[in-house]
Amino acid sequence: MITNLTQNKLISEHELRANTFLKQALGLMFRIKKHNLIMTFPTPRKISLHNFFVFYPLDILLLNEKKEIIEIKHNFKPFTFYNGNKNNKAKYVIELAHRNNNYQSKDKVEF
Repeated sequence: MITNLTQNKLISEHELRANTFLKQALGLMFRIKKHNLIMTFPTPRKISLHNFFVFYPLDILLLNEKKEIIEIKHNFKPFTFYNGNKNNKAKYVIELAHRNNNYQSKDKVEF
């Protein structure tokens, strides 16, 4: 479950976890059913993503070590690339297939 603590709203009830390099590399690729995903990195890093073989658009949330949203990419379309802002380093990436408006930059989330 992912909750926006700042707005006291639910973002996601069910999500997959990607804590290993292999799980992060595969992400949501080749999944027909829509899922949300949380990626956790050992240290904050610059984020580059592709949406190859993911057949639905996503909202991408980049979070810092305090789990604050530092960047949002709305409507990340299938078969495209996304490079996060070069000044932002994320410790967590949340990919939301079940998108809603329960988040904005600088909100603190919990999962």
